[in-house]
Amino acid sequence: MTKPPKIPALDPMSIEPRKGSSYPEPWGSACGEREKRALGDALGLDDFGVNLVRLPPGAPSSQRHWHSHEDEFVYVLEGTLTLITDEGRQTLKPGMAAGFPSGKGDGHHVVNEGEGWAVYLEVGSRSLDDEVTYPDIDLFLTSAHHGKRRFTKKSGEPY
Repeated sequence: MTKPPKIPALDPMSIEPRKGSSYPEPWGSACGEREKRALGDALGLDDFGVNLVRLPPGAPSSQRHWHSHEDEFVYVLEGTLTLITDEGRQTLKPGMAAGFPSGKGDGHHVVNEGEGWAVYLEVGSRSLDDEVTYPDIDLFLTSAHHGKRRFTKKSGEPY
């Protein structure tokens, strides 16, 4: 019998997945079946986060967004994803990657337009100063620098 790995190694399937998103409604239900396993948290990483994400057919990874102070990186492991940015749409297949430098103002997300589940790694820095803008909807995520992050409307009114 094989022993399970010990930290600093782990089996990603041993991490309980978080389903859905923390978006307030009506925005959260679009990502309701998305599964994220927080590998970076489980390994005690502080400077950047790593999530193993499973995305069902028809689902977006998130609402289209961009970060003020956080770089993001996506690497596709299984399935086919459609990357949607301000520049348009493109297909990401297994082995392909996409990167989103902080502060660029290019709203992005991936959508699983295929018939089966897609799996990808999502990596992002963890700046306390980071704020997230959602260009297509009335949603904004405040910085954690002065307290807990929270979603607001673009006017600053809380949800």
